Amino acid sequence: MFHAASSLVPSSRSRSPSPRPFARRDAFFDNAKYLAIVLVAVGHSWEPLKGGSRVLQAAYMFVYTFHMPAFIVVSGFFSRSFDGSPHRLKRLITGVAVPYVVFETAYPIFRRVVDHNPAQEISLLDPWYLTWFLCALFIWRLTAPVWKLVRHPLPLALGVAMLAALTPGLGDDLDLQRVLQFLPYFVLGLSLRPEHFRLVRRRSVRIAAVPVFALALTFAYWAVPRMNASWLYHRDAAQELGAPWWTGPVMQLALFGSSLLLTACFFSWVPGRTMWFTALGAGTLYGYLLHGFLIKTADYRGWFDHPALHRPLGEIAVSVAVAVAVTLLCTPPVRRVFRFAIEPKMEWAFKRDAAQLARERETRRETRRVEDGKVRA
Repeated sequence: MFHAASSLVPSSRSRSPSPRPFARRDAFFDNAKYLAIVLVAVGHSWEPLKGGSRVLQAAYMFVYTFHMPAFIVVSGFFSRSFDGSPHRLKRLITGVAVPYVVFETAYPIFRRVVDHNPAQEISLLDPWYLTWFLCALFIWRLTAPVWKLVRHPLPLALGVAMLAALTPGLGDDLDLQRVLQFLPYFVLGLSLRPEHFRLVRRRSVRIAAVPVFALALTFAYWAVPRMNASWLYHRDAAQELGAPWWTGPVMQLALFGSSLLLTACFFSWVPGRTMWFTALGAGTLYGYLLHGFLIKTADYRGWFDHPALHRPLGEIAVSVAVAVAVTLLCTPPVRRVFRFAIEPKMEWAFKRDAAQLARERETRRETRRVEDGKVRA
């Protein structure tokens, strides 16, 4: 999805775990990440508007069924090379853990100031608003070698998610409910290969996706007064949603199946060629982490309460405005300004790799031998 889920196409022939500097970015994955981040931001803008509109509530449920699963599947796909080596652990710390600490601190402080709420606590153990994904990605990626080792990773991950859905005692620390309930999508991504994505991008699948999307939207409209949309957040056990314990595993399976179907349909419509927004796919972490400040500012200031925004034209205007805003937040100028917090280098914080130091020493010796040979000649 993000910097942590690089769009460099992994080579099935490469035996080295280190990334190849000349690897070419795949436009399909950059396009998918950009389109998904737009859906995430627009979905967040719908949340304070959807109360009085059944159509908007249906669209909200429809989008929430697949936009995060799509992100997580892509994140898992690009975690296949994670092996716990020092280089990859450094990338995990600087690309996921550090932004988590920065924004998990920044968002509560922002609320204290803008919402005039000095009681808002700052806690690194209780992910707030958007930061849960970074916490989850850190945990998922650390466990990636385990899932690549076991024989049947996806059924095992589904079992873990089903057990989590009936265990309210997990608590809110590190948002473990979401970490465990979304886990199967990450493990699925780990299990996929490039040819699987090519399969869903066939013309026949693209055509079939149209009636599937239409049926899903119709079902969502029917389900608005009948289903608790909180199931789609995957942050609560069944008992916490006022349902019998056994509905937790059932809903996990049902949601996994429907989310997987809609995610495949979404991927089928993602362009595979370079588009005007393709380059923005490399900056989706910026769009993800920064757009929350815009949404929360509008929420804290009561801008969403304006009656005009609760009419169809107002809802469309808000959706377009947020889509434009998150697009701008993915652009290179914004990335240069906020790189210190989202993609810090932090070479000062890590020991030099012994093997790399040995290679550098050998290179220097070889350079000196060559120079000495030229002098004697």
